[in-house]
Amino acid sequence: MSDIITEFRNENTKDIDLLSTIDIVRKINEEDQIVARAVEDESTNIARAIDIIAKQFLQGGKLYYFGAGTSGRLGVLDASECPPTFGANPDMVQGFIAGGDSALRVSVEGAEDNFDLGAEDAQILTEKDVCVAISASGNPKYLLGVLSEAEKIGCKTIALTCNHKAAILEEVGLGICVEVGPEVIAGSSRMKAGTAQKMVLNMLTTGSMIKIGKTYENFMIDLMPTNEKLKDRAIRIVSEIAKVNASTALKTLLECNWKVKESILMLQCDLTYDEARETLRKNCGVLRRALASLANA
Repeated sequence: MSDIITEFRNENTKDIDLLSTIDIVRKINEEDQIVARAVEDESTNIARAIDIIAKQFLQGGKLYYFGAGTSGRLGVLDASECPPTFGANPDMVQGFIAGGDSALRVSVEGAEDNFDLGAEDAQILTEKDVCVAISASGNPKYLLGVLSEAEKIGCKTIALTCNHKAAILEEVGLGICVEVGPEVIAGSSRMKAGTAQKMVLNMLTTGSMIKIGKTYENFMIDLMPTNEKLKDRAIRIVSEIAKVNASTALKTLLECNWKVKESILMLQCDLTYDEARETLRKNCGVLRRALASLANA
């Protein structure tokens, strides 16, 4: 029998194939409730990871996710959502999956067992960056290859796994181990383990973006209004923060090509667009600092 917890059989779901549909749903839901508590147990390490990532961002570094299968897909997903949400450059957070982009849709045989492939993908890293290796079991040779190369480069390394015996925990500067226990279906780590990984990845990017000033209060003030829904959100954000009506917010956003922070400064502090831009530049793009600098001037 495997000693990897993600491969264990779940005693609570041994009879799942005999249950009614509603009882199957209830069983899965019962197991899912374990996930949030397991993530909470790793709060301290998650917070440490956020601080590491934010520090490297402020030094010009980038965040790279590496994973195989479900874990790789989750990393790519989280990375792809950062530009529209936080206005981040597309290369600021990047996700790599063993086997390349084709593995996002179709399994690439043997990719997760290829040490050299991981080392090759990790060539993109620099000493300024943060490398997060994601794996439920924590044992793919692909990730060991990634971490071996990251160590040579002097890159910050973090492991995210659901197995306390994971090999990757021995190879990183900081480990996050969210043990959610055996899956509803033995070995199907796309379930509880996948949910746990998604929750942690949400925290890593959201927390680090907050720390570097990509939000004001709980508004996404660096969002890129690329569709009608996001434009409507931008109008509501400017309207609420600057305390103006929607039509005034829209007029100002149109004047500055949908730049949310500039619009807020223009309206709240009676600045021109160029003055708003310059104020943000002097305050590293952080709206709260910019507003405070003007208040104290």
